[in-house]
Amino acid sequence: LRTLWCVLLAAIFPQGGIGVKMLRVSVPQYTLKGESVELICEFDLMGDKLYSVSWYKDHDEFYRYVPKGKPSQHIYRVDGIRVDHLSSDAQRVVIRNVPLRASGMYRCEVSAEAPAFSSVNGESMMNVVALPKEGPEIEGEERNYQIGDEINLNCTSARSFPAATLQWYVNDKLMGRSNETMIVQQHGLITSISRLHFRVGPEHFRKGRLQVRCVATISTYPSNTTGTSMAPAPAPVLHSPEHHRLSASSPPPALDYSKEALFSVTGTASSARVGATLLLVTSLASLLS
Repeated sequence: LRTLWCVLLAAIFPQGGIGVKMLRVSVPQYTLKGESVELICEFDLMGDKLYSVSWYKDHDEFYRYVPKGKPSQHIYRVDGIRVDHLSSDAQRVVIRNVPLRASGMYRCEVSAEAPAFSSVNGESMMNVVALPKEGPEIEGEERNYQIGDEINLNCTSARSFPAATLQWYVNDKLMGRSNETMIVQQHGLITSISRLHFRVGPEHFRKGRLQVRCVATISTYPSNTTGTSMAPAPAPVLHSPEHHRLSASSPPPALDYSKEALFSVTGTASSARVGATLLLVTSLASLLS
């Protein structure tokens, strides 16, 4: 029986190979616009000979490595992908100066030579993030307020992707939902503008001062945290030729951006409070007369 089994194995795998095995597909889950990224595809030929390694972005092939080819590397034009062929080989591909368009699903496919013709593939998502080049700015403020005055402020966060979420704090107290506008700029970048409006009351002054903060956040943490959140990228998935899921890596590390604009204003809370009291007394007196 053992001899028969060996004969069958020899017939199926005449050169001793038992099929290519994918070990790891590594793709940066989040990367910054303009940076270089390294895509890793580790595999074990298990006795077979390598025929080719191909990389795809959203089903479009952009890189192929054929060890017996002349040349061994083939680079295909795909929007947003610029391969550094000098730094790339069978198990590594380097992409330079990634734009926002480089976001997508990346797949590595490894194929063995005849007669086995075995193949495996693994895929993982990459998101390209563009952070604001400067912190948020507050406009429209005055330096002196009294009780009863209205405060109308605008807070603008510079272009980014995804858009920054803006939140207002008055004396460290989070204000309610504000009127927020998002403007799509060139190359898909987004400017966020938030407006804050409220009437000054005695409770807003602390020792004659009122502090207002505008906080801009971008985060890849789950959406129950503050800030704009990107959906977590799926963990890398490795496939057999039958496309069965073989393994997956741990969730990607989160990216978190937070900057704020701050200004303090002086007020005349005491005199305003006296003024309000005198106005009330005068009104009552006029009614009584």
